[in-house]
Amino acid sequence: MSGEPRSAGASFEINAENPQETVIAGFSQFGLAGLTAVDYLVDHLEFEQVGHITADQLPAITPFENGQPRHHTRVFSHEEAGLSVLVGELFVPAWAAKPFSEAVLEWTETGGIDEVSVLHGVTIPHAPDEHQVFYVATDDYRDHRLADAGITAMGRGFLDGMNAEVMARGMESDLRTGVFVTPVHAQAPDVEAAIRLLDAVQRVYDLDIDTGPLEEFAGEVRGYYEDLAERLSERAETDGPEGRMYM
Repeated sequence: MSGEPRSAGASFEINAENPQETVIAGFSQFGLAGLTAVDYLVDHLEFEQVGHITADQLPAITPFENGQPRHHTRVFSHEEAGLSVLVGELFVPAWAAKPFSEAVLEWTETGGIDEVSVLHGVTIPHAPDEHQVFYVATDDYRDHRLADAGITAMGRGFLDGMNAEVMARGMESDLRTGVFVTPVHAQAPDVEAAIRLLDAVQRVYDLDIDTGPLEEFAGEVRGYYEDLAERLSERAETDGPEGRMYM
């Protein structure tokens, strides 16, 4: 499958075979909680890589491990769980959010995807008792997934960038859409925030996720994540006000 919007600036192409009907996504944003959560989910439940996303006209990174390179944004699937996971290590700046989301949303249409969940951390002032996960979701997503999940609705605010584009499509179509939001701290990765997001995924999708080893998992990749966070911060400063993180 591929989705490539026409754009005068950045463009993205998705090549992924036989995605499942439900996609969970985590992207490179401050705190890296969503990215850490989906990376751990893929590793812990042994998802199989089925594709990747390439970017044109956008400063890219090529991650590698033990000398072996990999694509910065990858798609994994787990047929038994009925899930595909989108792991996005590439920082997508504000000006490229629309073509990126258009590529993802075109892929959901052509790939027969019915539902998208985004795991997202936000750097907002918060008290210790606000260390929890909140949701913003379309009506059909709430009815289908959240009736007994015990997750609190986000009271007031706004979505922007990629999250806003995905949610707007959900409101205008049959694509069930949910964004799970939790406060994050500046350190990367914010392991506690990632654990909160994984607990939410576990409740919503009835998965058996042992988050105990996550501290060790994060420790193993902490240097890599810290470097990624530093690059993210540099990109945000370069982009100026429009490079801000979104809720």
